Amino acid sequence: MRVPAELVGTRVTHTAFDHQVRISFTGHAPGGRIRIEGELVIETPFTLKDASGHQALLMPATGPSLAPVLDLFAKCVTEIEVTGQGTLSLGFDDGIRLSIEPDPDYESWNLTGSGIDPVLVGPGGETHWQH
Repeated sequence: MRVPAELVGTRVTHTAFDHQVRISFTGHAPGGRIRIEGELVIETPFTLKDASGHQALLMPATGPSLAPVLDLFAKCVTEIEVTGQGTLSLGFDDGIRLSIEPDPDYESWNLTGSGIDPVLVGPGGETHWQH
C-alpha cells in the first residue's frame, strides 16, 4: 500500500461522527482548482494529542466525548506517517497529532476520495507500505 502523502497541505473541511468518525480533507492547487478531496473514516479507538501534550483516547460511537475532533476543523495537515502494520499519524499546523493503530479484529481506518489512492487498513493491519 502507498502512504497517502497527498494529504499534506490539505485542510479539514468537515468532521462527523456516529458509529464511525469521519474527517474530510480538501486541498487546492495554485489557481484555486481542487487537487484532492478525501475522507478518512475511523472505526476503532484513536488518540488526539494537543499542542500542550495532553493526549485523549477517543472511541467512535461515544457521542459528546468525541468533541476534541471538532478542533481539527480548518486545520492544515503538515505531516503524515504510516508505520508498522498501518499505524497512521497525522500532524496538523497547530501541533495537534491524530494517531490510529491497526486493530487485530476490525478495520481500523480507511481513506477514499479523488486525487488520492484509496487505503484500507483491515483486521491485523497491512504490510509493505510504500513511501
